Amino acid sequence: MTTAATVHEAADNSEGSSPYALSHLDALESEAVHIFREVAGEFERPVILFSGGKDSIVMLHLALKAFAPAPVPFTLLHVDTGHNFPEVIEYRDRTVAEHGLRLHVASVQEYIDAGKLRERPDGTRNPLQTVPLTEAIQQHRFDAVFGGGRRDEEKARAKERVFSLRDEFSQWDPRRQRPELWQLYNGRHAPGEHVRVFPLSNWTELDVWQYIDREKIELPDIYFAHEREVFKRSGMWLTAGEWGGPKDSESVETRLIRYRTVGDMSCTGAVDSDATTLDAVIAEIAASRLTERGATRADDKMSEAAMEDRKREGYF
Repeated sequence: MTTAATVHEAADNSEGSSPYALSHLDALESEAVHIFREVAGEFERPVILFSGGKDSIVMLHLALKAFAPAPVPFTLLHVDTGHNFPEVIEYRDRTVAEHGLRLHVASVQEYIDAGKLRERPDGTRNPLQTVPLTEAIQQHRFDAVFGGGRRDEEKARAKERVFSLRDEFSQWDPRRQRPELWQLYNGRHAPGEHVRVFPLSNWTELDVWQYIDREKIELPDIYFAHEREVFKRSGMWLTAGEWGGPKDSESVETRLIRYRTVGDMSCTGAVDSDATTLDAVIAEIAASRLTERGATRADDKMSEAAMEDRKREGYF
C-alpha cells in the first residue's frame, strides 16, 4: 500500500547516499531557479502567467526564491475567463497584494461584451483565452512569458521545449523548436516574436505536491476534500454556475470532492476524494494512474489533438 511516508522516503533516497548529491526536489528547484535567472538576464519584458492554480503558485514561489531578498523583476498576467472559481480569484488577489506585485488581467468577458469573441454553445470559455492572451502579450510587448505547463500533463506539452519560440502571431511550430543540450537555452527571437518559458517542464504532479509540502506553500482550499454541489457531465463532476450548468436533465448532488487542477468552471472536473491534508493528497496522487488533465479537463477531450491545435493558435 502506498502511503505519504513511503512516497517521501522514495523521493529523499532517489539521489543515492552521497552527502553532496542534491535531492530530487532540490535538483528540480535548482533547475527552475536557473531558468528564472537566465530569463531575467536575457529578456527585457518577461511576465509570469499567474492564475492562482497550484502550478502557477509554485512557479511564483520559485521566482521569489530566485531573486530574494530583491523583489521579483517580473509582472504577472492572468487571462480571466469570468468563470473562475471564487476561491482561486480570492487567493490570486491576496497573494498579489501580499508580495506587492503588479498584475495585468486580460478579461474574456470584456472581449465578449465588445463583440470580439462569441460564447461557445457548450458554455466553456477556456478555448476563448487565446485571443486575450496573445493581444495582451502584443500590447505590453512581453518578450518572455512564463507558464506552468509540465511535460507529464499532456502529450502536446511533452513535446514543448523549456524555451518555446512563438512567432509574431503567438503560434507554436514544433519544427522551429531548438535543442536544449546541457541546459543551454537559446532565447533569440525576431522583433514581434516571443518565447514561452516553462520552468516546471521536468516536474510531475507528484513532484509539485511534494514540493508544496516541503516548502509549506499555502494553496486555495479547493485543492483539498470538501463538500460541494456538483452534477455529472461526460463522466466528470462539474460545479453548477452561471456558465450554463446543469441542464434540466442533469441532477445536482452534494459530494465530498476535491480538484486536482483548476481552470474554467465549465470544463474542470472534480474527483471524489477524502484527502483533506497534504499527506493524504500525496498518497492519493502516487496511487493514481490517470494524469490530472486526462481525468478532469473536458477541454482536452474535444479531440485527440485538442491541446496541440490550441497551442498552434497561441494557447498556453
